[in-house]
Amino acid sequence: MASTFDPPSTLKPAQVAISMVEHGVAKHRTRHDKIFLKAVAAGVMLSFGGLLSEIISGGSAGINANNPGLVKILGGFVFPVGLVMIVLQGQELLTSNMMIHPMAVLKGAIPWWSLPLNWIIVFFGNLAGSLFFAAVITKYSGIISTEPYITFAQTFALRKAKDPQWHQIFLRGIGCNWLVCVAVWQAAGARETISKIFAIWIPIWVFVACAFDHIVANMFSVPLGILFGADLTVGEYIRKSLFASLFGNIVGALCVALPAVYWYLPDYKYEDTELRGLETGEGANQGAGSTGTGSGSSDVRREVYRVPSKQSQ
Repeated sequence: MASTFDPPSTLKPAQVAISMVEHGVAKHRTRHDKIFLKAVAAGVMLSFGGLLSEIISGGSAGINANNPGLVKILGGFVFPVGLVMIVLQGQELLTSNMMIHPMAVLKGAIPWWSLPLNWIIVFFGNLAGSLFFAAVITKYSGIISTEPYITFAQTFALRKAKDPQWHQIFLRGIGCNWLVCVAVWQAAGARETISKIFAIWIPIWVFVACAFDHIVANMFSVPLGILFGADLTVGEYIRKSLFASLFGNIVGALCVALPAVYWYLPDYKYEDTELRGLETGEGANQGAGSTGTGSGSSDVRREVYRVPSKQSQ
């Protein structure tokens, strides 16, 4: 029987909001090379989910002919495995940082310039990981180099980057990252692994099944289609899909970040926590990463992610 003193299985929204700010501080203090390499790994992990989704969707032509909605549901169901691996490994994903960094900046926990710097580093890290996976792990391995997968990869890339209008991709980007940030928020509020997985899975399943646009997911699927001969140039992809989904994803993230600051952190002061004292600590930069090792970094990391009890209500 659980003790009456056991902590609740889910953090309160105000506690999650504080943890997002403090997570932004941790990211700000992490060395740039670590941020970049963790972003590369995140691009690879998300591409695993993208590849599995394409295998199911592209290999279900018969079902798609009669029940296209069912194929969307099936493809969307397997895609969240990528974000689950990213969150549980503490890697760097651009779209979730679009929520975390603005919250930390707004509460004065990190300087404003940390936001564009982090986004640029993580953007290119995610891009490198996604392109590596699309070219080396998928195309050159021959894993889907047969029909109907080749045609599906081409068609999917065109549906993402050529057929829609710019404003349509932008609006789909808003819906996408709204759901992605909700998934990350819910995972941060869960205290154990199975709950974190379910908290991530449902919103991501919805965004993929509804064909919203995620800039990092598209970094895998659109270049993959181009590699397989889709009637689409790299310039067209960048001008239309990449920028539209980027701006849409930023707006979608702010749809979670700004209300959270307004609702849950109106009186929260970064100076109220013990985090400020870590800025002059010798081990702060080494311990800020969520995957650090060693007793010293563990002590710092536990303090970085501490949620002050006075903010629990």
